[in-house]
Amino acid sequence: MRTLFFLSILLYFSCIGNFSFNKSNPKKRGIVIKEIIKEVPPEQRDAMEWLITYMPEADVKNLSHDYLIENSEYAFKAKNHFQWAKDLPDELFLNYVLPYSSLNERRDRWRKDFFYKFSKIVENANSAYEAAAILNNQIFTILGVEYSTKRPKADQSPYESIDAKLASCTGLSFLLIDACRSVGIPARFVGTPMWHNDSGNHSWVEIWDGVWHFTGAAEPVDDKLNQVWFSDLASNAKKGDMKYGIFAATWNYTELYFPMDWLPGVKIYNAIDVTDHYKNHIQIDSDLVTVSIRALNQEGQRESVSVIITGEDNFYFEGQSKNETHDTNDHLTVLLPKGKVFTIQSENDAKILEIENECLVSLSSK
Repeated sequence: MRTLFFLSILLYFSCIGNFSFNKSNPKKRGIVIKEIIKEVPPEQRDAMEWLITYMPEADVKNLSHDYLIENSEYAFKAKNHFQWAKDLPDELFLNYVLPYSSLNERRDRWRKDFFYKFSKIVENANSAYEAAAILNNQIFTILGVEYSTKRPKADQSPYESIDAKLASCTGLSFLLIDACRSVGIPARFVGTPMWHNDSGNHSWVEIWDGVWHFTGAAEPVDDKLNQVWFSDLASNAKKGDMKYGIFAATWNYTELYFPMDWLPGVKIYNAIDVTDHYKNHIQIDSDLVTVSIRALNQEGQRESVSVIITGEDNFYFEGQSKNETHDTNDHLTVLLPKGKVFTIQSENDAKILEIENECLVSLSSK
């Protein structure tokens, strides 16, 4: 396996030309690899060498041998324990199960803790898809963490979010990714710096089960993946655009960096442009327009109220607006036909609207 491993690395480097890597101290990496390889079982050595070869420079300097050894031990324990992980291709295991982080989040020692905490939750799951859906439905309640714009910072690590009890979509995604990886599910961080209509950014999670599936962290839709509130927004992303594209973080070197809106000047984390996956997966009728609805109280905070939409041809729709526990851009959303007139009303407010372009309608909740 070692021969194949090194051949794959050589082939990888030969195919990517003159791209400049963030690998400023190969001597230090070589020393760390040489020292730590002697401390892990033979079957883990190639993976450990891969991890250190591609890890950020700061981690080479700061992470202890014990941290890396425990991370590897429990990544392999999950690989050998769960049926969906046993036959994973090396590329998926190395890039999306073995890594201890996704981007710049604080390096918590979560691997062992999460393995024992979440293994029992997914023990009876029949697939990685099913297990990931179970985790997304349960872990945030178990850990007492919910979405809030009042979280201490955007890029919280798992334990920072657990301590704060609040997290952004970024922090929630880091947490779900690590929970998935702890039980052998390939998982990666996905996001866009800005939606096409400049309404904001968003982060979410992809997991692998034959193909990449997507889900919003702490935003489960029953036991289903690939069903999210931002489908229309994602379908309008722009491939190749570092502001309006959709990117997935990966461990090995690529020709792209992950554009972190919370650290816009940092370009050291590797990424893949996955915009096409969302443009091809999500098809929206061009004659329909996305109308988002929110209800605001006197302080400008979103509240959950009943909303009724009526219109031409006996159109009728009823739904519930979202409160502040939902993502800032997550609103009650409905697709309405262009050129038609609708009345959008709550108990305390009403708006009459002729549908022309995508819009956000604000109702008064009081």
